[in-house]
Amino acid sequence: MSMSKEVAKSIEDFRAKVAETAEGIVFRVFPNKSTNAKDSPYQISQAAASTDTTIYPPPSSEANGPSSTKRKRNEDGSAAPAHLNETANARYPELVHANKLISKLHETVKSECAQLSDSCDKVKLWVNLTMPKYVLIEDGDNFGVQIQEEVLSELLRSQESAYNIRDAARQHHLARAKICSKLIKYPHIEDYTLSLKEHDEKQFFFTRQNLIDIRNVYAVLTDILHKNIAKASFPHHSVVLFAHAVFRFGHPRETMASGYIDAQMFLD
Repeated sequence: MSMSKEVAKSIEDFRAKVAETAEGIVFRVFPNKSTNAKDSPYQISQAAASTDTTIYPPPSSEANGPSSTKRKRNEDGSAAPAHLNETANARYPELVHANKLISKLHETVKSECAQLSDSCDKVKLWVNLTMPKYVLIEDGDNFGVQIQEEVLSELLRSQESAYNIRDAARQHHLARAKICSKLIKYPHIEDYTLSLKEHDEKQFFFTRQNLIDIRNVYAVLTDILHKNIAKASFPHHSVVLFAHAVFRFGHPRETMASGYIDAQMFLD
């Protein structure tokens, strides 16, 4: 039993679209990201001024409506969810505001992590779709498949790095909330105030380092993929890929000079 012509054509169209997208990422996005990486828009010297250690009084009862010691409940009897900054049932209702500059920095980092993870997904799909149907170990021509597996492993490691860096915002808010809760409970202890300032200053440093780490991931991916692009995408047809690269990106010497592909692999 075989596929119909329409289904086969749709699959081929999908493979072609995946290949076109992945080639754009490998030859343009990865090199550009590794050489034109974003840097932190804020400096560590701004950390002290960005930290607000003031303990604000709870919102007035007029702003929150009539006070009540009972939790509101839904029609089914379950407790209604608490709203943001709702202090009616808080043991310590005072407020300490979040650091707005660090929140903006985390949004930048999260955006970069999302783009890195998405790009790795698309390139992984491309490499998987170019794997041969079977590998003949006897003829010794399985080296290209081994290269593909190494490339896939590096792409997976890069995605895991993006996930770990993405989690920094959650860890920051949890750690900062613990310090702020202590600051509200013990406002007379100066060390909690200093601890909050030190924590925010560390976040400025960590965020800048995270952006550098993302740049380094792009640089490593660019190096590995460009050195092994022939085996990674066409494990048994390096010459075909060379002609394809020349057709899409120009003369091989110009291609090397532009940084899009390492053509030395075709001369080995």
